Amino acid sequence: MSKGIRLAAGLAGLALLVSACGEAPDESKEGTAEGPLACMVTDTGGIDDRSFNAAAWVGMQAGAKATSGKAEYVASTNENDYIPNINELVNKGCDTIVTVGGLMGDATTEAAKAHPDQQFAIVDSPSVAGQKIYGMEFNTAQSSFQAGYLAASMSKSGKVATYGGLAIPPVTIFMDGFYEGVQYFNEKKGKKVEVLGWDPAKPDSGSIAGAFGDLAKGKSIAKGFIEQGADIIFPVAGGTGLGSAAAAKESGGKVSVIWVDTDGCESAADYCDVFLTSVMKNVNGAVEQAVTKAGSGELTGSYLGTLENGGTSLAPFHEFDSKVPADLKTELDQIKTDIASGTISIKSVSQPKG
Repeated sequence: MSKGIRLAAGLAGLALLVSACGEAPDESKEGTAEGPLACMVTDTGGIDDRSFNAAAWVGMQAGAKATSGKAEYVASTNENDYIPNINELVNKGCDTIVTVGGLMGDATTEAAKAHPDQQFAIVDSPSVAGQKIYGMEFNTAQSSFQAGYLAASMSKSGKVATYGGLAIPPVTIFMDGFYEGVQYFNEKKGKKVEVLGWDPAKPDSGSIAGAFGDLAKGKSIAKGFIEQGADIIFPVAGGTGLGSAAAAKESGGKVSVIWVDTDGCESAADYCDVFLTSVMKNVNGAVEQAVTKAGSGELTGSYLGTLENGGTSLAPFHEFDSKVPADLKTELDQIKTDIASGTISIKSVSQPKG
């Protein structure tokens, strides 16, 4: 599926989108044509989270344009909004309804059972047998493994850190991969780089913010890690992670961040100077393809994004490019090849089954 999902164009569009969002209304529309109506329910992070909700909206708009249709969204402020928001869009007559985030899995399944003729698609959750739900999942453990190896290689203190927004598989999959990548570096190089905030064998003791839009919490968590000696932080927490980027910026160059979901230098350009790289998942491309297929009545099966098909990847190093040694870049490319071939086996239990 690789070339059907246009990663670079979607992320460039995302950068323009978030710069123009400001305070988003509860509902937004894109397009005025008389084609299919594609509708989206955001997760609690909101449309301007500079992360997966914003990326999904870019894909919605692109899919609507491709089908000469319209795209609309409603925003969820908490989990109690999921079912009412979905029902609102069903009643509106949306041809396709895209729900964003694994937390909406139960609500989407409930709605699909109640409205068997309605086409649904969901980000970060699998397709559901017997229901018209098209699942879009991403094995971000693969690219996070690369990120962990990179962080361990670049750390000067020998301590790196990660935390999540919520302890759910679409989040912990990143943290698992990151942890495993650091351990792989230690094994290959005979080092002892420490990971603060997460150990897959002890998930109950992991660092979890409890929200995807709490910048103050993200900054507090990052400062705690910095006080313990971490110099690279991997927040898997949507907008909460911007607080960690702010803490890194205040460090005066001593601390850097690895962003998630989108290329941080495009979606949160004001923090580009602290973003070592980003672990991307091509939400915008997958959603665009789902909306386009649904518009022609061909939305069946499911989607799984991997390193091999471009559904997940490391972003360019941008302002850090000259600081990342050439041999390390070569090692990261080899890791990608070895993951695709099965030479490197990732153990995360949060990986989608495909």
